[in-house]
Amino acid sequence: MSLKIIVPSLGESITEATVSKWLKKVGDSFEVDDPLVEIETDKITVEVPAPAAGILSEIKIKEGNDVNIGGVLGIIEKSDNLKSSKKQAPPKDYNLESQHTLRQNVNKNDNGVNSPFNSAKLSPSAEKLLDEKNIDVTQIKSSRKDGRINKSDVVEYLKDPLSQESQKDEKEEIVPMSKIRQTIALKLKKSQNTAAILTTFNEVDMSEIIKVRNLKKNEFFERYGVKLGLMSFFIKASILALKEYPAVNSEIRDEKIIYKNHFDIGIAVGTEKGLVVPVLKSANNMTFGEIEKKIIELSDKAKSGQLTMKDLSGGTFTITNGGVYGSMLSTPIINSPQSGILGMHNIVKRPFVVSDEIVIRPIMYLALSYDHRIVDGKESVGFLIKIKELLEHPSSLILGI
Repeated sequence: MSLKIIVPSLGESITEATVSKWLKKVGDSFEVDDPLVEIETDKITVEVPAPAAGILSEIKIKEGNDVNIGGVLGIIEKSDNLKSSKKQAPPKDYNLESQHTLRQNVNKNDNGVNSPFNSAKLSPSAEKLLDEKNIDVTQIKSSRKDGRINKSDVVEYLKDPLSQESQKDEKEEIVPMSKIRQTIALKLKKSQNTAAILTTFNEVDMSEIIKVRNLKKNEFFERYGVKLGLMSFFIKASILALKEYPAVNSEIRDEKIIYKNHFDIGIAVGTEKGLVVPVLKSANNMTFGEIEKKIIELSDKAKSGQLTMKDLSGGTFTITNGGVYGSMLSTPIINSPQSGILGMHNIVKRPFVVSDEIVIRPIMYLALSYDHRIVDGKESVGFLIKIKELLEHPSSLILGI
């Protein structure tokens, strides 16, 4: 019995998707709910699971091609008692790519001895990276006793300059932009073209925040099961500053200013496929522990490609932390249609004047990019000073005053 693999509904505003990677080949068997194909939209990447146990008999949409929501990705032959380890030979007219053929044929060396390099011992992430970089699998050495090749083994190979000589035959590599990368480019350029973006800067002495974290980190972890990070302090400070300067929490819609009375804070997360901004809904009602837990949950989902439209929708204000990459200072671009974005940076010990004396303090530079169509200079500067004051006096921040 044949079944169709259908593109699922991915949200009201999404009408099509792109097939980014087939996780099974024609002839491969699988169990029900095993991931068959990875598809991506302009917002998220999802895996389409098998509707039943069976064998992939036909691929309708090849990698890199677009398909409408509800479209047919492929055909499977249903089987009720199939073991996922069993595979059926592919049809005669099915041509495997050279890399896959190589991986199937290198199971034995010239002496007939089994080789550790075979497709059964390649992790999916390693196989994907090998395909992307067009690397001969036999050049990769496994770091595991069982001979399985992981992504880390391929990455180590790529780090070795000597091993790359064979990969430098071509001076250019042409790779199509993913849907997510295309959307990032369009949104950021649209934001620059439509908003009057300015950036104001300030610096904050992080001494007191660091003291609080060191003093309460063990109790915090025992209670919530997560570490007390910096982001929860910045989210709490931003919410209090947004309440005092509501224009920064607004947007322009049809020549009207919409002031938001809710505080859904977007957190920029870098992934292999690009930047995504999952949203903490009603962050003003969350405790420090709930914020830290939610940040970890959303970051893990972002990096594993498991974010949903619900995770990404909304957002009244965004925070981005370039400090995790070592950034000293930046001018972040507004996440349209929002009117403000706060940029965090790395913490560096710098000479600082306190009571007419020069002392060494852990300093972070802050940047607030804002839409000057809505937010005036006085409001933007006041907003950033408010955050500075709250972070340098965390008792006020914790008490919410």
